[in-house]
Amino acid sequence: MILERFYDEDLAQASYLIGSEKTGEAIVVDPRRDVHVYLEAAKAKKLTIVAVTDTHIHADYLSGARELASAAGADLYLSAEGGPEWTYRFDHLPLHDGDVIEVGDVTLTALHTPGHTPEHVSFLVAEGDPGRPAYLLSGDFVFAGDVGRPDLLDEAAGYQGTKYEGARQLRQSLKRLLAEVPEHVAVWPGHGAGSACGKQLAGVPCSTLGYERLTAWWSGLLDDEEAFTRELLTGQPDAPSYFGRMKRVNRDGPPVLGQRPPLPRLASADLAGRVNRDLVLIDTRPLAEQRRGAVPGSLSVPGGGSFATYAAYAIDPDTEKRPLVLLARDQAHAERLRERLTYVGIDDVMGFVTELDGLPTRPVPLLTPAEAKARAGELAFLDVRTAQEHATGAAPGAVNIHAGQVLRRIAEVPKGRELVVYCHGGGRAAVVASLLRSRGFGDVVELSDSEGAWQA
Repeated sequence: MILERFYDEDLAQASYLIGSEKTGEAIVVDPRRDVHVYLEAAKAKKLTIVAVTDTHIHADYLSGARELASAAGADLYLSAEGGPEWTYRFDHLPLHDGDVIEVGDVTLTALHTPGHTPEHVSFLVAEGDPGRPAYLLSGDFVFAGDVGRPDLLDEAAGYQGTKYEGARQLRQSLKRLLAEVPEHVAVWPGHGAGSACGKQLAGVPCSTLGYERLTAWWSGLLDDEEAFTRELLTGQPDAPSYFGRMKRVNRDGPPVLGQRPPLPRLASADLAGRVNRDLVLIDTRPLAEQRRGAVPGSLSVPGGGSFATYAAYAIDPDTEKRPLVLLARDQAHAERLRERLTYVGIDDVMGFVTELDGLPTRPVPLLTPAEAKARAGELAFLDVRTAQEHATGAAPGAVNIHAGQVLRRIAEVPKGRELVVYCHGGGRAAVVASLLRSRGFGDVVELSDSEGAWQA
């Protein structure tokens, strides 16, 4: 058996290629939309992708399962266990609890493991005898050190009260898992540390069921529903607003992009007078470079490890119909950034520029923490950290809105005074501050060095 893990640091997300050495067939589980990575890996290993599946309807990224199935000519298997509201609404082969996907001499047995989501399935992977599994592809059910949060339908998709039923289902799924699956089975989850799909995910790629039974916080609480639910729901990270859009699109069917033509390189002078009027310029330069001079009305989304996530904080393709232009280093950089935008369903990129010649630029307005503290009485503060970070200490009178929720809650942003936007390291604040400026907020400044500025 061949098992290859693909991990994206931006999303803290893992997908898997499982192959049969005997027949040369393979399946991919939980793919992203940059599907060429799986096709290339399969080709290198002399495998043919014959099947694709998702463990559940994802909230944090747009699934590439439909895209990959189309590109590979593969069968698409998806859970049919979610009830009417959480049934996939595009063509697929339905999966029920106990169903087996055969890939040569490798089998994936579907286990309905609701809790994180109603339709969630995990896969017991075996070579030869399905009754002797070696791996559990657990999706967002069991992580290393944690379990998938059950409150995202409430927090991001607009539902109310589903988290308690989700917690009940999750506890039952865990009890079933411990009763039916051998402890030696290796657990390969869908996320690692940094994901918002849980609160204390470990930074290791895998674990074993036996180790999680011994060490995970939940293992000693399965016989106490009230204590389990309370601990599970307490302290979960803030959910970005775009998670709701991801849930809906993943259920209804992500568009199949197919082979797209190369991005055209545009002349920066041709953008004069158009930025923030009939196009959106995404400035992907490092933050320090942007601060020396940025185009008024452009969006600051540095092209580092959180690029896709931060872009989704500032752009909602459901309402933003203007085309996007990337400020990138070169063609290859622009193509990679466009690809990463597809992770969060931002697909309408018109082209790219490599410089700002012919465009007006202004230094980003900054205050030092000392200056901000000295003028605290005359300033308004917007803290775009998580609620947990905010609780460690905040500027006087600061309004706390997670960076990923500002776009939806923009009416709550303070007006009438010079506004200081801050986070921990400056990246999230830059995204939000540029968003606010593009929406007509005047006198928006950032802290030149926000790290630790307001901690107790």
